[in-house]
Amino acid sequence: MKIRLALAGVTVGALALSACSSGGTTPSGGGSSSSAGNAAQGITLWLVGGDTPDTLRTYLKDTFKKKTGATLTIEEQTWGDIVTKLTTALPDENNTPDVTEIGNTQSPTFTNVGAFLDVSDIYPALGGDKLLKSFVDVGSVDGKKYALPYYFGSRYMFYRKDVWKEAGLQVPTTLDDFNTAVATLAQKNPRKIDNFSGLFLGGQDWRNGISWIFANGGDLAKKDGDSWVSTLSDPNTIKGLEQLQALYRNASKAPADAKDASPWLYINDSDEIVDANNAVTGKTSLAAATIMAPGWARWSIGDIATKDGKKVRTWNDATFGVFPLPGNDGKPAPVFAGGSNIAISAKSKNPALAKELLTIVFSKDYQEKLGAAGLGPANSDYFSALGSDAFAKATIESASNSKLTPAAPGWAAVESKAFLEEFFGKLRDTADIKALAAEYDAKISPVLNLK
Repeated sequence: MKIRLALAGVTVGALALSACSSGGTTPSGGGSSSSAGNAAQGITLWLVGGDTPDTLRTYLKDTFKKKTGATLTIEEQTWGDIVTKLTTALPDENNTPDVTEIGNTQSPTFTNVGAFLDVSDIYPALGGDKLLKSFVDVGSVDGKKYALPYYFGSRYMFYRKDVWKEAGLQVPTTLDDFNTAVATLAQKNPRKIDNFSGLFLGGQDWRNGISWIFANGGDLAKKDGDSWVSTLSDPNTIKGLEQLQALYRNASKAPADAKDASPWLYINDSDEIVDANNAVTGKTSLAAATIMAPGWARWSIGDIATKDGKKVRTWNDATFGVFPLPGNDGKPAPVFAGGSNIAISAKSKNPALAKELLTIVFSKDYQEKLGAAGLGPANSDYFSALGSDAFAKATIESASNSKLTPAAPGWAAVESKAFLEEFFGKLRDTADIKALAAEYDAKISPVLNLK
């Protein structure tokens, strides 16, 4: 399973959504939710990427037909252009999808301009407070619920058990212990490998780096009255940034311009790079004892073996292990969660049928099917569907305290302008973190409020 949440390079100001309704009332022209008389009706669901398996898509269509008598059409979109496509389609009642999947960090782009239907009335019936809070919050505006969690994927630590053992280290239980351990690993360098990292953390990898900000009570931005402001200069944020700077300097040999694209390349024994088609595409000159990555990285980590004439990675429990990043209080640190939300278009001609689809998506049966497919269920009551192995435990524990990016209307523009990549890329070498934070607060704050 690979969850991609890259935003398209658009600004919030480019969204032509002024015609969308943001009210909580049902738009006119809605269909009946009863099966009688619905045979000629139908709705469209946009799913993004291939993460939802065909078996689940068939289940949705069959169950929807049985429950309502209407037809569900599923159209697959791509993450690369979903924001652009929704910007064009959502205001047009004749072409809008009735229901759409959307990246969790993309949700504020549309909720803040009234593109989605208020589903606060059915929120309790869909799971209410059992739904993953960070995803609910990013899809809400002024307490009203517009986009709800569809599935999640958590980030946690992958580590070399053998290398940690050689260095005399055990799995840490607090963030301070973790920071000390990975710096110690880099210093001892048990395998005597050039460019060895105790923790491989790219200089521009802000999606993993913000965990240290969150763990110290900091945030990227907060709402102050009616406006959003960047909070990189907040004392709690600064504390997290100081810890990160120490990691960049003392634990990680990752380049200052490295992002979060493929950190698993550096934890494997062999320096051969094996691509998605199991072909060797090159070699890496870096190595690491620990990385932070989404759960699906497990499929790219392990010993190299030859299968059907191809080189593949096979996970070895004796060599590799996982654990959630610990927080200052010994509980899992708040990490940035991957995954997506789901929402009803405010311009849907069949809002009643669209709501019926949501009741199926959030049903016990479908939630457990998501978990069985390796996708984190939206409802915490069904997390157990993920299984009981080390990966499932790390996923559940790390998701229990997860956070997302701010629900500011201009967050998409902040990402498209790469402000955070710039800021984090300068963090290792700056002599004045507070001055650097103030500089980027001044750049980011005006953009946060763009609509």
